[in-house]
Amino acid sequence: MAEKPVEKRSRRGLLGAVFGKRGLWSKKCTADKGNHKSTTSSSIASTECTANIQFTKSPATELNPNKLQDHKLGNNGSHQHINNQWPVQKQAKKVPRESIGLSGELESMINDNQKAKGTRASSSNVMFGNLGNLKQPGTTSVGNQTTVQNKGYGNNTGGSYGVRNTMKEERQTSVSTNQDQPGSLCRAISTRMDPETLKIMGNEDYRNGNFAEALALYDAAIAIDPKKAAYRSNKSAALTALGRIIEAVFECREAIRMEPHYHRAHHRLSNLYLRLGEVDNSIYHVKHSGPEADQEDILKAKTVQTHLNRCTEAKRLRDWKTLIKETENTIASGADAAPQVYALQAEAFLKSYRHQEADDALSRCPVFDVEMSTKYYGPIGYAGFLVVWAQVHMSSGRFGEAVEAIQRANKLDRNNREVSMLLRRVQAVTAARSKGNDFFKAGRFQEASTAYGEGLDHDSRNSVLLCNRAACLSKMGQFHRALEDSTNALTVRPAYTKARLRRADCNAKLGNWEAAIGDYEILRKETPEDEEVLRALSESKMQLVKRRGHES
Repeated sequence: MAEKPVEKRSRRGLLGAVFGKRGLWSKKCTADKGNHKSTTSSSIASTECTANIQFTKSPATELNPNKLQDHKLGNNGSHQHINNQWPVQKQAKKVPRESIGLSGELESMINDNQKAKGTRASSSNVMFGNLGNLKQPGTTSVGNQTTVQNKGYGNNTGGSYGVRNTMKEERQTSVSTNQDQPGSLCRAISTRMDPETLKIMGNEDYRNGNFAEALALYDAAIAIDPKKAAYRSNKSAALTALGRIIEAVFECREAIRMEPHYHRAHHRLSNLYLRLGEVDNSIYHVKHSGPEADQEDILKAKTVQTHLNRCTEAKRLRDWKTLIKETENTIASGADAAPQVYALQAEAFLKSYRHQEADDALSRCPVFDVEMSTKYYGPIGYAGFLVVWAQVHMSSGRFGEAVEAIQRANKLDRNNREVSMLLRRVQAVTAARSKGNDFFKAGRFQEASTAYGEGLDHDSRNSVLLCNRAACLSKMGQFHRALEDSTNALTVRPAYTKARLRRADCNAKLGNWEAAIGDYEILRKETPEDEEVLRALSESKMQLVKRRGHES
C-alpha cells in the first residue's frame, strides 16, 4: 500500500522545532518512503542484525530465542560428519544424541513440547479468537510495562543510557548475536515444521508471557512462508512486548505492504506510532483500521498532539518550566516511547540546572537498538538525540560515555556546528578532570584544584568537578571555599552523596554543627550501614551539646 504523504510530513513537525537547526529528520530514512519499503529480508534482519552500539540493554532483550532448545549440541554441533539418520521410533535402544543432528533434535524437542502442553499440530488452520493477530487483553499495558528499565542510576557515575560500555558490548554482542539469533534455529525448524504450527506455538508462548520464545517461533514461520502478513503482525506484537518498538513498526509496515487492508495491523501500527509521538501517522492508520478502531483512538491521538504543540511553543519561548510540564503530559497521554520527548524534557532540566532530574528523565527513556534507531530517525535525527545524551552524561560525571556519544553524533552529522562545538567542550572537560585526578593522587592539591577549575571554565555547573575541587580546597584548609563548591554541586544534584559528605565535613571543620548534623542525618537515611557517617553524626551532636552547655 502506498505510504500517504501524511507519513512524510509528521516526522518534520515536532522535532524540527524541538532540536532547532539540527533538524531531526533533515534526512529521511528509506524505510519511511513509499509503499513502506521494508523488504522481507530487512524485516527478518531486524532480529538478526548486530547493533554497533547498544543502549542500556533490557533483560528482555538479552533473552536467547533459542530457549526452545533445552540442551546445547556438543562443541562440533551440526558440523560433525557422522550418521545423521533419524532413529527408528520402534527401536528399543535409544539412539545417541550426537547422531541425530540439529534439525532432528529440534523436531524431537518440539514434539516433546507439544506432548507436554497438549498441542496438536494437525489443526493448522486454528486461530485463537482475536489471536489471529495476538490481540490479547492488556496488550497495550504489556507494551507499556515492558519498556526497558535502565539500571545503575544513582548518586555516582555508575549508570548510563544511550551508549554505555559500548565498545566492549559491540564485541560481545557481535559474537553472541550471530550465535544466538534464531537464524539457524529457523532454518533447522523449517525443514520439518508447518508454519501454522509454529505460529500456534508462538501464540501460546506469547499468551504465557514468553515473548522471546514467541519471537523465535514467528521468525521460524516467516522463514518458511515469508509472504504471510499474519506472521509479520504477530512478530510485531512480540517485539512490542519486548520493548523493541521501532522494530515492531517495521514488521507492521511489512504486514500492511503484503495485505493493504489488514485492519489489525493498521490498528497495531497506529498504536505504535502514537507511542513514538508521531500523531499524524497514528491517525492515518486509525482511519484504515476498520472495525478495530474507535473514536477514543482519534481523541487520544489529538490529545497527544495538543501537548506536543505546547512543547514546541515552550521550546521556542525557552520556557523550560512549561516544557517540563508539557513533556510529562505528552508521555502520560500515550507517547511513552518517544525518545524525542524524553530528550526534550532532559534538555529543559539541563537548562534549569536540574542535572539530577535530567538524568532521571533519560533513564526512563525506552532503550532502542542503535542501528534500528538510525534507520528509523535517520543519521541527523539520531545525532540530535546523542547531543542531549552527551550533555546529560557529562553533567552526571560519566565523561567516557559523554565523549563516546558526542563522537558518534559527530560521525553521523559532521556538518553540524553545534555538534562540533559540544565535542570540543566535552573533550576539554574530560581532559581537565583526568589531569586534576592525576595531580590529586600525587598529593599536588593546588595543581589539582587549578586543573578542575579549567574544566569548570567550560562547564561551570559540573557537579563532579565542583566536588573534586572542594576536596582539594579542603585538603589545603580552605573550608569556606570547599563548602561553597560542595553546596553548588548539591544544588544541581541533590542526591550526590559524595558532595553531601564533603559539605558535612566542611561544616564540622568550621564548627557549623547544626548544618553538619542536617547533612549527616540525610546521609544516615541513605546509607544506614555506613559506620563513618554514624560516628560523624554522633560526634557532631555531642559537640553541639557541648557548645550549648558553654553558652548557657
